[in-house]
Amino acid sequence: MDFRVRVLILAACLLPSFVECEVRRYQFNVVMKNTTRVCSTKSIVTVNGKFPGPTIYAREDDTVLIRVINRVKYNVSIHWHGVRQLRTGWSDGPAYITQCPIQPGHSYVYNFTITGQRGTLFWHAHILWLRSTVHGALVILPKLGVPYPFPKPDHESVVVLGEWWKSDTEAVINEALKSGLAPNVSDAHTINGHPGPISNCPSTGGFSLNVSPGKNYMLRLINAALNEELFFKIAGHKLTVVEVDATYVKPFKTDTILIAPGQTTNVIVTADQGAGKYMVAASPFMDTPVVAVDNKTATATIHYSGTLANSPTSFTATPPQNATPVANNFVNSLRSLNSKKYPAKVPMKIDHSLLFTVGLGINRCPSCKAGNGSRVVASVNNVTFVMPTVALLQAHVQNIKGVFTSDFPGNPPHAFNYTGAPPANLSTTTGTKVYRLPYNATVQVVLQDTGIIAPENHPVHLHGFNFFAVGRGLGNYNPKTDPNNFNLVDPVERNTIGVPSGGWVAIRFLADNPGVWFMHCHLEVHTTWGLKMAFLVDNGKGPNQSILPPPKDLPKC
Repeated sequence: MDFRVRVLILAACLLPSFVECEVRRYQFNVVMKNTTRVCSTKSIVTVNGKFPGPTIYAREDDTVLIRVINRVKYNVSIHWHGVRQLRTGWSDGPAYITQCPIQPGHSYVYNFTITGQRGTLFWHAHILWLRSTVHGALVILPKLGVPYPFPKPDHESVVVLGEWWKSDTEAVINEALKSGLAPNVSDAHTINGHPGPISNCPSTGGFSLNVSPGKNYMLRLINAALNEELFFKIAGHKLTVVEVDATYVKPFKTDTILIAPGQTTNVIVTADQGAGKYMVAASPFMDTPVVAVDNKTATATIHYSGTLANSPTSFTATPPQNATPVANNFVNSLRSLNSKKYPAKVPMKIDHSLLFTVGLGINRCPSCKAGNGSRVVASVNNVTFVMPTVALLQAHVQNIKGVFTSDFPGNPPHAFNYTGAPPANLSTTTGTKVYRLPYNATVQVVLQDTGIIAPENHPVHLHGFNFFAVGRGLGNYNPKTDPNNFNLVDPVERNTIGVPSGGWVAIRFLADNPGVWFMHCHLEVHTTWGLKMAFLVDNGKGPNQSILPPPKDLPKC
């Protein structure tokens, strides 16, 4: 049986061209490939035989056409993570939300325009756990003649952080769902597909970036890991942060980056050290000690020109796994550029003020013997999301009844001390519910972690929009006093935000993109368990404020 997926991405201009173009053309062949990592060989789904997949380059305002032909045994869909998809929700990619998945032997053409965005994003599979290997960078260059709002670096390099399982990831999650318990953690972290030398696998190589003294390098960092936030640092070098999630920030220097699954960060590194080799490290951050984590550090090398290959490497100490102060220092340093050219358009008057609890729960599961008749679940406002069998967007546009309800609660149905002792009842409700918004409504969502089972940091991703992170804190959100400390001047603008362990974060956005838009935890295990919901944004007035008609080749369920 042929388990290959062939993805043909048709667009214009190959690689970063310096000729203006409106359409980008690529051809991807996604195939099963035997790959060795961590002293183990397994067959994985790859694009063009590469892990990670190839980088897509485009410019702001380019149109991209992507034809995906599925030749694997799994259903497939691809999400263009962070692309706003203005009126083109059909191309967003999450299976059963904006499209039915592409079935084996079938194809689909994604068609979208990159509007008002520039920077680093990425693409990945958005069904099952296939994104563990089906992912790659999406680099959006500024318009021709438009400079970066910081000194142009001499060179740029994409750095994709990920995870590696020796076992097949679909088998890992399927066994967990059968048992009712958490899935096995990964066996290693990776930098551009390589873990670097590790103790139980000394022959494993690693990624190396060659640099020249005095030159500046922009690293486009992407966390494509399934389940773990990561610290990133380089021995002996400071990192100047200039962008997160394809939005510019006020530059600041740091020696440690925190990057959650689904987030991107651009940093400038100056090769200002003496000749030699310097370790690059990606290590896990998890400040809840009761939760299992892959504690292995992935390493790579900064190699100065003229340095012998056998020269010793300068090492760096990685932060402790529970280094919350290091994480908070980075997060609290992020500010929007908020310049005349790149203003921070923070909504001031709020039409919909929502409080969403995000956390875990325990439901009955008579067949889950390992879980003693129970299974771990996750929820938003105590609703464990049930994936439909018809795509929500299709059901909305074509008025298909019985697929979803629009009664998702705007506040927790039961108030309790969210970050204190858990309530007596740990069960959740289940359903396919959306929260409905009129076009151009202003929205504030406070995402509140809960301590049920254990408090955790949840990186929450919103499809279809960027948002401003106006406030965060520990403990329970206080609607009377906490807004007094909100930053409404230059809050960071993102598409994925970390809800602090045992705390809350407040985001604001303008609902100016009609369609159905997924919001979910980007820890894949929590998404699988049901920590997800969707916003339904109605059409506005006229065709320019309405979602485009569904394409003729839209996949069928």
